Amino acid sequence: MTLTLSVDAASRSHIGLVRRRNEDSFYQGQWLYAVADGLGGHVAGDIASATVIEVLQSQDRPFDQADLAGVLGRAISDAGEALRRKILAEPKLSGMGTTVVAMLRSGSAAVLANVGDSRAYLLRVVGAGEGTTIQISEDHTYQHLVADAAEVPNLPDKLARFVDGRADGRSPDLTALELQPGDRILLCSDGLSSYVPYDLINASLKAPLGSDEVADRLIALAIDQGAPDNVTVIVIDVRTS
Repeated sequence: MTLTLSVDAASRSHIGLVRRRNEDSFYQGQWLYAVADGLGGHVAGDIASATVIEVLQSQDRPFDQADLAGVLGRAISDAGEALRRKILAEPKLSGMGTTVVAMLRSGSAAVLANVGDSRAYLLRVVGAGEGTTIQISEDHTYQHLVADAAEVPNLPDKLARFVDGRADGRSPDLTALELQPGDRILLCSDGLSSYVPYDLINASLKAPLGSDEVADRLIALAIDQGAPDNVTVIVIDVRTS
């Protein structure tokens, strides 16, 4: 018997306690979920993240499972092209960019895409156990992408990949997921993951609360840590219909 899955989701975004504007953008749809974090210190990070989300949300509709990776990969490529066109039309926007993490689903299948250091986590309970939250995206920072990074002198502590309208090295990582009832997925900007310890994120995701309450709790944790950056979360719960 094939299980029919449904999803409950909740999203929250907070400007934080230090920034003057929120450069995060997000989208919570029925089939598509995405977080984009405009690069702090760059020109028009808010425009970059909003542009990427605007392009991605057009794909919030049912697709064949076999097409998910191609659709999401092309959508991020199209988002990069949209940034390129904006920069050509308004040269003052040159230098803008954004991270993105997104999930597109169909039935029990899903594909995760990420560029940058916005993250995806998965909490999956196996058998009678409690389950453990694992990070299912890779941070595209030099420290994570360079072999033996700890031994490389003067390695920059910054992003190695992000979406900025250029084609070189900006393609997303694509990860296939087989969703199961009880899965809880978190998409977030680094305003959460860089400042809230993993143990607190894990405990929040494991709490017997609904997605709305968990999303609120995660934002509150970021505020408790001083929230020096914008913070955005989407909590996605997978259920049987």
